[in-house]
Amino acid sequence: MSMRPDDHRRKWDKDEFEKIAAERLQAELEEEEHSKIKAPPVKRELLKQREYKVDLDSKLGKSVVITKNTPTSQSGGYYCNVCDCVVKDSINFLDHINGKKHQRNLGMSMKIERSSLDQVKARFAMNKRKLEEKKKEYELDTRLKEAAEEEARLKELRRERRRDKKRKVQEDDDNEDGPAESELAQIMGFSGFGATKK
Repeated sequence: MSMRPDDHRRKWDKDEFEKIAAERLQAELEEEEHSKIKAPPVKRELLKQREYKVDLDSKLGKSVVITKNTPTSQSGGYYCNVCDCVVKDSINFLDHINGKKHQRNLGMSMKIERSSLDQVKARFAMNKRKLEEKKKEYELDTRLKEAAEEEARLKELRRERRRDKKRKVQEDDDNEDGPAESELAQIMGFSGFGATKK
């Protein structure tokens, strides 16, 4: 600072402030290095298949009254308890649970494990077994269906035979009574007494 009484301007000591700035810069660099050493990179698990079924249908078509005091987990939409957030629709909820932020909160990275030849062969064998089981179930279903159809056909044939027998018996009865009774009934003005069975 100037010592002259008529000079009212403030004068700065450049050496002193350069020294303070250098000290501050040195402290910032040391703090950066210390934070780098302090936090080693986090080793996360590789991405793996979900072991539970995502529940998208439980709240479908239901009405819920939401007030100011309703907790976020019960408010409208889909609640993620890992990230403590609410997503409004199912598509965005699926995007969220498959996204980077959710996977990081679960402790997984977005990298997947590289499969070995043995794992691929085992997966193919498992899928083949599933297909064979489905074929067996399908064959069982078709057999059951065919058996039911065959049974229905047999029932229909039996009914048809019974009807034919009844018709034959009625025709025989009508033929036995013959034309004499029918002529007499016509002359008298009536066709019969109402009962055909003997």
